[in-house]
Amino acid sequence: MIPFEEAAHLFEEFEHTAWRLETRRGYASDRVSPKWERFQHGETLGYEPDHPWHAGVRRQTDEGKRFERVRLVDDPPTEGQRFLLASGLGNVEAGEDIRNMYRAEARRLGLPDYDFWLFDSRIVMKFVIDDQDETLGVYLLEDAATVVHACQVRDKAWHYAIPTVEFQAQVPSTV
Repeated sequence: MIPFEEAAHLFEEFEHTAWRLETRRGYASDRVSPKWERFQHGETLGYEPDHPWHAGVRRQTDEGKRFERVRLVDDPPTEGQRFLLASGLGNVEAGEDIRNMYRAEARRLGLPDYDFWLFDSRIVMKFVIDDQDETLGVYLLEDAATVVHACQVRDKAWHYAIPTVEFQAQVPSTV
């Protein structure tokens, strides 16, 4: 296991696709971000061109690369998942294709219960996250069995997931 920061170079160095499965009900890093308080006050969390993630995604997608992710969502969504739905719109505007799927559907499909990134269908960055939703580190895996499994998960999840804007229309408002 290595610190996430030691693997962050992959977000700049991938050639074609960066794909993520997000399975958590919330993330500690979200709860300490400046956006969390804005979300708590009902503010819109849109595209921020100067935000490092948005700028990086925009730069990569302008070069023809793809950022994609599928987020699992409970029914009803947790507060952390509502935050991700709200903040995800900025990521989508930056160039990510984010889709969502209810957790029950993910279980029916046999998707894993851990988070990972898949880079160019050849490197898996598997997250280690504790019970308080803190990322402890990641594993970088390139063995054939792990990569093929991640590709199969991606293909299955992508087929059944719903684009963020469409999914949000299905989620009952809490206001």
